[in-house]
Amino acid sequence: MLFKFKSAAASDLIMLEADARKLLKIMLGDDPVQGIMLANSLAVRIQSLETAVQQDEGLRKRLAEQAASGARDADEEEVALDAVRLSQRAAPMLKLLQRSEAESADVVWGV
Repeated sequence: MLFKFKSAAASDLIMLEADARKLLKIMLGDDPVQGIMLANSLAVRIQSLETAVQQDEGLRKRLAEQAASGARDADEEEVALDAVRLSQRAAPMLKLLQRSEAESADVVWGV
């Protein structure tokens, strides 16, 4: 299934279901199949997504440093990271949200 995000401020953004649901969960706390983000709430959504991207990059950096040094705690669980970074998945959404915020346009989506 594909998710289609629309805004009067930008071109449509089409994402695979798993990626769209992940981003919606980060931004909204849930992942409704259809919905709307009002223009006045986009700043909060952008901040949520940027924070999640920074946390993902920090985790990747920390794991890379541990792997390079060979230091690993015995109690530490193995963390499975996606091959594609969250920053790569989120970049088109961030652009859509930023343009929409600049033009005070709502963002709607559906399947």
